[in-house]
Amino acid sequence: MTKQQQKIVSLAFKPDMQEAARRWEAFYAGDIIDRPIVCVTAPRDGIQVPAASNYFDRVHGDIDVLIDRALAGASATYWGGEAIPAYMPSFGPDEIAVFCGARLEWSRDSGDTNWSVPLVRDWQKALPLTLKEDHPLWQRMLELYRRSAQRMAGKMLLMPLDLHTNMDLLSALRGPQRLCLDLIEQPAMIDQAMQDARAIFPQVWKAISAAGRMDEHGYCHVIYSMKGAAFLQCDFAALISPAMFQRWVLPALEEEAEIVKHVVYHWDGPSALVHTDLLLQSRGLHTLSFVPGDGNGTHLDFLPLLKRVQAGGKAVHVWGTPEEMKLLHRELEPEKVIYCTTTSSQAEADALLDWFVKHT
Repeated sequence: MTKQQQKIVSLAFKPDMQEAARRWEAFYAGDIIDRPIVCVTAPRDGIQVPAASNYFDRVHGDIDVLIDRALAGASATYWGGEAIPAYMPSFGPDEIAVFCGARLEWSRDSGDTNWSVPLVRDWQKALPLTLKEDHPLWQRMLELYRRSAQRMAGKMLLMPLDLHTNMDLLSALRGPQRLCLDLIEQPAMIDQAMQDARAIFPQVWKAISAAGRMDEHGYCHVIYSMKGAAFLQCDFAALISPAMFQRWVLPALEEEAEIVKHVVYHWDGPSALVHTDLLLQSRGLHTLSFVPGDGNGTHLDFLPLLKRVQAGGKAVHVWGTPEEMKLLHRELEPEKVIYCTTTSSQAEADALLDWFVKHT
């Protein structure tokens, strides 16, 4: 057993945690054991998986009830292959902007739909951007991490927030249309605002890591690594040119990646494909997770892109039905892919894992 494996805790909901950790370590080292990374979940036989809490619940509900529901859901799920039971205590996509002072707005039609109300009218007056450490929702988030870490210990792990940081943070605070104009009309002010946004990221990361006790066992948390990992992203990138991406977004992402260590980049929508070359040249973005978007097909429809990403030295993160995963496996390099899927039973999940071993 390696020194790293000795630090990995056992999880009651994941009896084969050590084996999963060994495969994740091999993946991040560019190696493979006997099959690619396969994250497959299924309902446990005879147990109904309860509905997960939504954003409204997490903002307004009783924290212990939230944790009860998360534990019940994880215990009712079979975590096959490299799937790891983990809880993401997010308040919504724009939560970082809210922690910086923006107001959180809700849809009347959905407790899982919210957004921040832009507050920046004049960058000169709004700067510097800061994390409002006394903000009630920021304090609630830290308390949610603390209590989750205590009650979930030995059962499941904690995940990071929905990290819409860097230019996504500016977009949430300013509004995407106004920010697009600002990039052209006052780029020097955006330079300053991005410096503030980049300073906020390590503050957030350090605070949630401490509150969630994420460094106690030699890993940081999460589903993609035993040493610290997260999804990083910039959805606003779909609205800007490669030159703008290279000036403002990519340096921030690479800086975040240096802090996080193991990164899956959430690459959202066909409009963001203009940045492919820059992402392939990037430092620290280990795996690219392209999201086709509604109405644009599945990952099978983007197989040439996935192959290009792998040829460029990056791994890919794909999901779909088990049959789609099998078709993709015939085309993709197995040491550079994360497959994610679900099945209707534990037996089907185990059969899928066996299939991957036999066909690798």
